Amino acid sequence: MFDHVRNRVRTAALALSAVTALTFGTAGAAADTAPAKQGPISVAYVEVNSNSILNVGKYTLADGGNVFDVAVIFAANINYDTSTKSAYLYFNENVQRVLDNAATQIRPLQQQGIKVVLSVLGNHQGAGFANFTSQQAASAFAKEMSDAVAQYGLDGIDFDDEYAEYGKNGTAQPNDSSFVHLVTALRANMPDKIISLYNIGPAASRLSHGGVDISSTFDYAWNPYYGTWGVPRVALPKSQLSPAAVWIGHTSPSTSAYLARRTVSEGYGVYLTYDLDGTDRSADVSAFTRELYGSDAVYTP
Repeated sequence: MFDHVRNRVRTAALALSAVTALTFGTAGAAADTAPAKQGPISVAYVEVNSNSILNVGKYTLADGGNVFDVAVIFAANINYDTSTKSAYLYFNENVQRVLDNAATQIRPLQQQGIKVVLSVLGNHQGAGFANFTSQQAASAFAKEMSDAVAQYGLDGIDFDDEYAEYGKNGTAQPNDSSFVHLVTALRANMPDKIISLYNIGPAASRLSHGGVDISSTFDYAWNPYYGTWGVPRVALPKSQLSPAAVWIGHTSPSTSAYLARRTVSEGYGVYLTYDLDGTDRSADVSAFTRELYGSDAVYTP
């Protein structure tokens, strides 16, 4: 389910103003255990099939505070049951292991002041966020997601509309109402949690229907192409948009630094990274923390 990262270089980011203190939109402020930090927030996607989500908490700034403010569990899936002809939320064994061991995998990060969000991704079965054919079906899937957030004590949901393969298994093609119904229901279920948008796929281009525009429902939206600069076309303030992100270990330090400088100079509020592994990546991470926060990153195994 993670073949998309080999097929395409992409980026994602999340941001706050470089001159304001860190906040998390509707999700609330960071825990008191994390020293205050000025500047954009930094986000880390972690491929939990091969890496520990706890890696996110191993990086601090030389002058105090966490490097990363949001850890994204990558990824749960939207699957399709051919017998009931309905979508359902699926966790592979690695994602399930993280969730089942929330006390040792998720709580330590949250206690450190890091939000933990679950990304949901298509899984080549025809089910996606953009092809629910009724408001009832969309609401049912929204409840599965919000129930998972509540059950495992997570801080929100991230939408990544890739690899659905719309039409497979006799499923419907994308329509204009599906994602609007889904996000509206999810926000109603969890008004104080993060909902973020990886700005790609049919869902990302279908944010309004019937006089309802869900753009402002999102806490954040980010550019999906690593190593590039591209402002998401979502009607959110700059503080909630990320035009830049990097693939750690693949994006050059010079590009990472350039994207960070531009994030600050143009007043965007988030900087997203992908594929944080268990290696000491402090050199790669410092390339952007110097620009974002004026500090090197320190790795503590």
